[in-house]
This record gives sequence, structure tokens and C-alpha cells, in this order.
Amino acid sequence: MIWSAADAARATNGRLLGSQDWAATGVSIDTRTLQPGDLFIAIKGDASDGHAYVKMALEKGAAAVMVARAVDGLPDHAPVLMVDDTFKGMQALGQGARNRTGAKIIGVTGSVGKTGTKEMMAVAFGALGQTHYSKASHNNHWGVPLSLSTMHAGCDYGIFEMGMNHAGEISNLTQQVRPDIAIITTIEPVHIEHFGSTEAIAAAKAEIFEGMDAHGVAILNADNPHFDQLAQAARKCGVGKILSFGGGEDVDGRLVECLLASNGSRVKAVICGEEVSFTLLIAGRHIAMNAIAVLLAVSAAGGNVRKAAKALEKVQPPVGRGRRERINIGDRRNPVTLIDESYNASPVAMQAAFKVLALIDPGRGGRRIAVLGDMLELGADGARLHADLALPLQAADVNLVYTCGALMKNLHDALPPEQRGAHRATSAELAEIVPEVLVPGDVVMVKGSHGSRMDVVVETLRHLPQTRKQKKNANTSRREVEDAL
Repeated sequence: MIWSAADAARATNGRLLGSQDWAATGVSIDTRTLQPGDLFIAIKGDASDGHAYVKMALEKGAAAVMVARAVDGLPDHAPVLMVDDTFKGMQALGQGARNRTGAKIIGVTGSVGKTGTKEMMAVAFGALGQTHYSKASHNNHWGVPLSLSTMHAGCDYGIFEMGMNHAGEISNLTQQVRPDIAIITTIEPVHIEHFGSTEAIAAAKAEIFEGMDAHGVAILNADNPHFDQLAQAARKCGVGKILSFGGGEDVDGRLVECLLASNGSRVKAVICGEEVSFTLLIAGRHIAMNAIAVLLAVSAAGGNVRKAAKALEKVQPPVGRGRRERINIGDRRNPVTLIDESYNASPVAMQAAFKVLALIDPGRGGRRIAVLGDMLELGADGARLHADLALPLQAADVNLVYTCGALMKNLHDALPPEQRGAHRATSAELAEIVPEVLVPGDVVMVKGSHGSRMDVVVETLRHLPQTRKQKKNANTSRREVEDAL
């Protein structure tokens, strides 16, 4: 049980109607993912009003529903929590969960790597005690209070990701989370069209310190040029301790060695004087560096660093962030390798992904292929930053590059003719082309900003074996008819 009826009413200052002896084992704002026992919160959004789905939620087994107005057709005994505003009610529920917990709370933000770092922390801290963490990328104005509201009172650790597109957004989120430990992975020109400079981005990320006090610990990337700015912001907010991570000598978490292979990385590090070695299933120096930040957080929380490092060896890439799949398109011993990087993109993330692609040797007769969509919110430098990807792609020995979107046209034009695959306006159009050119042994990376919808290409490639089988069967049937005639 996460919420009893009485506790939920007390936290939200709401009124219980109908049945009042319910207990919720979860919280949901979406009937598509609602589980039996959840408290369903009818959020009114820009596109739809959750009040229209209240009956459906109860039919799917919701323990109760939080509403801001009467809903027609509900039986008198329906378990209802009536509040003035359901979004504010969800925030109040989140604050109630935060106020009652004795867990050590860790917050993470950064221009890139925050979701992967959050996932690594979930595994590392999960090996040390009961750990609650924000699912998917629930890191915005509704995702954070939703994640807080689902935190069990008996948790040992709580891990929350905080994202932003504009200044002031993290300030609101950190006041809700109130982290004991905060990680900023790195500062890069992501969402820069809303800020104008990386210094302004750093200032916005530093808002995470506003929810902390003198007992708090800030964990910062010493290799990033904005380290001093972030450290100064932490001190100004009264954060009591600053820990650094990086590749240099004078840091608290030092990456001593990172041996990269196509299927992962072998890492040696020193965490607050303690030497540790571990293997990651995700390749890339940037991933290893974020793992160092995770282990620093474990140390700051008083946890067993070696045990946490061992747990990190089980971490798989999150969906859309480097997860690999094998696709059989006719030769089972020589499949196509799909690397799904479709969730998001920025110049620094693109270059890191290309370095990983370079580590993977294609199968017999195969090629390295990059399928790329626009990197969004880059401001006036967007065209140049896309064109500048040409050299890193050549350095990674990528054979063919397929692109879509107005910004990626700049990259397409900057590539040498032999490296150009094709360019199309949308990912849907690209999804019609790429499957036809693949051969056994190819390694295909799909990457772009979330708004570029590169997941359309990924889903098409996932269904490629079935599609080709259907086409083969259709061609066979056609030949049989022709022979019969």
C-alpha cells in the first residue's frame, strides 16, 4: 500500500465520497498504463481531460479516482477523492510522500546523460536497499510530482530526474524533490535556442541546488568548463559539500582507465580514495564517466561502493538510448544489428554515438549505416551544427548516412557523395527507404531528437523480418498463379 484513503485525503485536503476504505498500491494519470489498485488522477491537459476516463479507470480496477468535479454515471459507492484541482492535488500527494519519507533522496539533471545516469543509480542503489526511482523520463512539471506520489513510505532511497527547456523549471521541481544529493552530469548546448549561451544553460541546471540545504552534497563534472560556475552556484544556495568527478588527478571520483569494446567498457576508478573495477554493458567513455558520478552518490549516501559497482555490471541501455537488437533478414548467422538511439539527440550526443558505432564491426558483407533526424532547439547555429557532423561520421568509418528533416539537409549536403544515402523530409518517408537497402551484416544506428520521430524508423526495422516474409509469400503466390495460367 502506498496510500490509504485517509492519508490521501489528508495530504490533498480533499473530500472522500462513496466507499472510503480503499487503499492504493500505485498512482496513475493514464488509463492505458493503469494497473489494478492504482489511484487514478483525472488530470486536465491541453489535449484531453482525464475526467472523461474516470469510469474506464474504475472498470480497469482503479482503487479510487481523484477528481475536481462530479462525473456522470458513477455509482454512489464509487471510491472518489474530490479536490479543487487535480494537478495541484497530485503535487500535494507528491509533497505528502516527500514529507513522510526517511529515504535518502538523490536528484539528477544535466544537458545529456541524466536518464541513463538515473537508470544506473536505480540499479546501484537497488543493490543496497529499497529504491524508488522515476520511471521512463518523468522529469517535467507533471512527471516529477507523479513520481514522488508513487514513492513508498518505507523506501531507503529515492531517485528523481529533473529536466527543463526554460529557465525556472528546475527551480520548481527541486523545491518538490528537495534532494539530499544532486548530480549534474554535464553542460552542453542543448535547448540553447531558449537560452542563448551555455552559461545560461548552466545557470538553469544549477537551480537544482535551490531545493538543498547545508547537509546537501553536489556532485559535479570537473572536466566540464562550467564546473566553477556550478560549484559557485551550489555554495551560494548553501550546499554543504561539493564532490567532483572526471579524468584528472585532483577529483573525488576519478576515471583511471576506460577500455572500450563493441559490447561494453572495462572501467577502473578511484571513488573517494577507494579503488574499484567493473564492467559496463554499455560502451562509451561518457557512460563510464556517469557511472563514476553514480558511485560518488553511493559514497555520499554512506553506501557500499564496491557492491554498487558490481551491480552496475547488469545495467542495460534504456529504450531509445543505445539499446541493441538483432534482426534476421535472411541469414540467421549474419543478422542486421539495430542500435536504437531514437529518443533524443544533440551535437555532443551524436558524436558520442558515432564513436560507439565505430567500435562495432559489421558482419560479412555488411556496412555501418547512420539514420539521422533533426537535432532540435539549437537556435541560430542549428544549420552549422548539423553540417559539422560530417567529419565525425567519416572518422567513425560510417559507410552510408540517411537523413530527414530541414536541418539534416545541411549534413546531407556536407557529406561526400559516396557517403550519402538519401534525404527525405520526414522520418516516415525515410522508413520507406532504409529497409529496402539493408543487407545481412549491416549495423544501423537510428538517432534524432524526440520531435523528429525517429522511433518510426526503428519500429519499421523491428518488423522487417515479418514484412520481408510477407512479401516473399506474396511473390510466391503470384508465381504460382502465373504458372497455373
